[in-house]
Amino acid sequence: MLFFFTTLITAQETKPQNVLFIIVDDLRPVLPTYGAQHIVAPNITNFANDAVQFNNAFVNIPTCGASRASILTGIRPTKTYFKKFTTSISNDMPDAITFPGLLKSNGYTTISNGKISHNRNDMKHTWSEIWRPKARFNDPDYIDEASSKAFDAEGIPGVYPFEKLETSDESYKDGKIANKAINDLKKLKAKDAPFLLAVGFLKPHLPFNAPKKYWDYYDAEDIKLPPNNTFPENGPRSAGNWYELVNYKGIPKDVEGAARNGALHTLDEDFAKQLIHGYYACVSYTDAQIGKVLNALDELGMRDDTIVIFTSDHGFSLMEHNRWSKHNLFSVENRVPLMIRVPGLTQKSQSMSYVELIDLYPTIAELLGLEAPERVEGTSLVSNLKDPSLVSKSISFSRIWNGDMISSPEYLYAEWTSEDTGAMYDNMLYDLKADSLEMKNLADLPKYRLLIDSLSRKIKTKKVY
Repeated sequence: MLFFFTTLITAQETKPQNVLFIIVDDLRPVLPTYGAQHIVAPNITNFANDAVQFNNAFVNIPTCGASRASILTGIRPTKTYFKKFTTSISNDMPDAITFPGLLKSNGYTTISNGKISHNRNDMKHTWSEIWRPKARFNDPDYIDEASSKAFDAEGIPGVYPFEKLETSDESYKDGKIANKAINDLKKLKAKDAPFLLAVGFLKPHLPFNAPKKYWDYYDAEDIKLPPNNTFPENGPRSAGNWYELVNYKGIPKDVEGAARNGALHTLDEDFAKQLIHGYYACVSYTDAQIGKVLNALDELGMRDDTIVIFTSDHGFSLMEHNRWSKHNLFSVENRVPLMIRVPGLTQKSQSMSYVELIDLYPTIAELLGLEAPERVEGTSLVSNLKDPSLVSKSISFSRIWNGDMISSPEYLYAEWTSEDTGAMYDNMLYDLKADSLEMKNLADLPKYRLLIDSLSRKIKTKKVY
C-alpha cells in the first residue's frame, strides 16, 4: 500500500502541469487575507485556502510596462532598459527568453488575455494567441454616454476618474476578459495538452469604473483617509511627485506641487474618499471576475492539473504620503499581493520570506521541470512553497527613473543618483519597526550614516540574502 501511494505521488509530480497566471493592474495588498477586513473579496479569500500567500512580495519597478517586462523575463530593470510604463521587451531586449516563450518552446499552448505585457503584441512570437477586449466607447472604458462624449471632446481632462452605473459585469473590459478566459479553459480542456493561460485584469487601475453593485458593498460613511495622508517629515523632493491622477476632471491642477511640499488634503476630503471608494469597488469587481475563472477551472475538472499564480504589477497610493500614484519608492507602491497554489504541494499558509517578482520565472520553470535561462536573475520560490516557514530572503530591490530602493523588515532606504555622474542627490531612510507608515525620513541624521553606506552598497551590488 505504501509503495502504491509513493508511486501515485511520483506520477502526479511528473505529470505536465498547466499554469493559470492571473495578474491585476495597480492592486496593492488591500485584501482580507492581508488584514484589510473591510474589503469584500470572497473569491481571492477562498483561493488563499490552499495557496501559499507571500506577505512580503515586491515588484522590481512600480510602473506597468517595465514591471511586466521584468516579470516575464525574470530580469531586473536598470537605467538602460525596462524603464518606463511604455516598455516593450521586443524593443529593449528582443533576444530575451520570456517564461511564455520557454513554455511555448516546450510544447505548451500559451494564451495572453487582457493586459499581460503593456504593449499588446510585445514578444508576439512567444504566444500562441494574444487577445484584448474592445471597450464600448473608448479605451479608458467609460460606458456612460455623457462621459464618453466628454472624453471624445477633451480626453482625460473631460472626465471624472470614476464611474458608477447600474450595469452588467460584461459591460466593462474585465468582465469580457473573464468570459474569454472561461471559454479558453473549455477549449484547452478538450485539447488535453499543457497550457499557460495568462489573464490580465485591468482594474483597479484608474479610472475607477465598476458596476454600481460593487460600489454598494461599501458605505461611503465608512471610507477613511489613511493616517499618513501628508508628505513625510523631511521627505525628499524626488519622492513627492505624482502625475497620473492630475489629468482628470475635478483635480486641482496645482496639487502635484502642493504634494511635494507636504500640504494637507490637497484634494477635497469628500472627493478623496470618493476616489478610495471607487478603488475598493474596483477591487471587489475584479475579485468577482477572478472568481468566475477559478470556478470554471474547478467545474471543468482542471484544478488538480493546474498551477495558479495570482499577483499584481505594482501597488497604488490612495493618499498615503499625500500621493495618488505609483511610480515611486514607498512600500505602498511596490508591495503587492502574491499567492501561489500548486496541486499536491501547497496548503493554506503564509510566508514572511521576501519575494521579488523576478522570482516568478524560475519558480514556474522549476515547478514544470524546465530549466530557466542563465540570464534570469530571480530565485525560485519552490522551497518556500514546500516549507512556508522558511525565510530564504530578507531584502528586496525596486527602482524607478533615477531612484533605487532596498527594503527589509527593519528599514526602507531609497536613493536617487545622477544619470551622468552617478552622484547621489536625494535619499530617504525609514525605520519600519518604529515608523511603519514611513513618515519620518532619517537620512539626514549623522547616526544613520554607516547604515546608509551599507544599504547603498547593497543596492549597487544587488546582493540578496
